Amino acid sequence: MLQFNQPLLYILLIAGAIKAFLGQWVNAGVIWGVTLINAIIGFVQESKAESAIAALASSVQTNATIIRNGEKVQVSSTELVPGDVVLLTSGDKVPADLRLVQLRNLQVNESALTGESIAIEKNTEPLSLDAALAERVNMAYAGSFVTFGTGRGIVVAIGDATETGRISQLMEQGTTLKTPLTRKFDKFSRTLLYIILGIAAFMFAVGLGYGYSWTEMFEAAIAFAVSAIPEGLPAVVTVTLAIGVSRMARRHAIVRKLPAVETLGGATVISDLAPRNMNVNSMTKC
Repeated sequence: MLQFNQPLLYILLIAGAIKAFLGQWVNAGVIWGVTLINAIIGFVQESKAESAIAALASSVQTNATIIRNGEKVQVSSTELVPGDVVLLTSGDKVPADLRLVQLRNLQVNESALTGESIAIEKNTEPLSLDAALAERVNMAYAGSFVTFGTGRGIVVAIGDATETGRISQLMEQGTTLKTPLTRKFDKFSRTLLYIILGIAAFMFAVGLGYGYSWTEMFEAAIAFAVSAIPEGLPAVVTVTLAIGVSRMARRHAIVRKLPAVETLGGATVISDLAPRNMNVNSMTKC
């Protein structure tokens, strides 16, 4: 139903219903067909993006070497529980948030969380409770990579409770996507809708004043409103954005929502520099 959440499509659906009520099934079918095609295109493109994101999510699962019952075993990262002792070595992907308790020249790349491009050298010294994320050198976070050395850590958070999981939750909370294109399109749609309805009401009133029946003027007003609405505009915009999504996909970039393509196309500068003391909350607010 979100694919129909556009002012112009609202009036088209209503106009189609009125045409059907008046027995003009051909016109009603054409109007509904345009809105349905627009919705199908948007749904198919966003479904492809969701499938790609789901495939990526399954690919990030990794195996972890842990110690249980005094024995060294290898399990999936999804089977970890708080309190497990995880062994880290060069080339490993950290499977959960770990409190490091033992290490040897351990260095971890945490660029995905902190924006720091170089690996961080870890230690086991206690830190203050208000230490920024990038300064918590006695922690290893899920999704980061061990670039050098070895270490051992205790699992303190898994799944959505990890710092990476918190970012995912914050992304899920942002359900409304407003881009410059969607804002302009909504404003244009409402303005055009008000103008068309105003002119149609004026025609209806003038026609009654000239002695025409209300049935004739009602049909004339509806015909004017339907003809004045650019039925193809939503479909054209959707098709254009879908082409952008396809081109991004060929470059191995996944776009989850169609309007996001316009925002990416409007970007002129992308900076990958981040302060060392930037924490996860400040990153998600940017």
